[in-house]
Amino acid sequence: MFDISVREDFSSAHNLRGYKGKCESLHGHNWRVEVVVSSKKLDKTGMVMDFKKLKEIVYSAIKDLDHKYLNDIPYFKKVNPTSENIARYIFNKIKPLVKKESVALKNVSVWENQGSKATYSA
Repeated sequence: MFDISVREDFSSAHNLRGYKGKCESLHGHNWRVEVVVSSKKLDKTGMVMDFKKLKEIVYSAIKDLDHKYLNDIPYFKKVNPTSENIARYIFNKIKPLVKKESVALKNVSVWENQGSKATYSA
């Protein structure tokens, strides 16, 4: 099995509902997103898929989050915008796009800072 990954960044603000602590107040992050895809075989050029194409797919999933207040996005009006839920949101947006590329989406990780990340895989 071969894995490749790409990272992209976005900035946004949120506040956590039902949380007692500093994060219940409006605050922002410079989020880092890592997407890992896998394949049992390589294409004719010897790649799982083109890194450039994977970066385009990731960007298409996060562009609507960039410089936004996440709590205003319809999905996050019902789902608390935690790092875990952001990772799942991005995973679900990317999954059908990478499937078209004949690769499997392994996981999506979201860092809210250098020392804290959440990973979602199905």
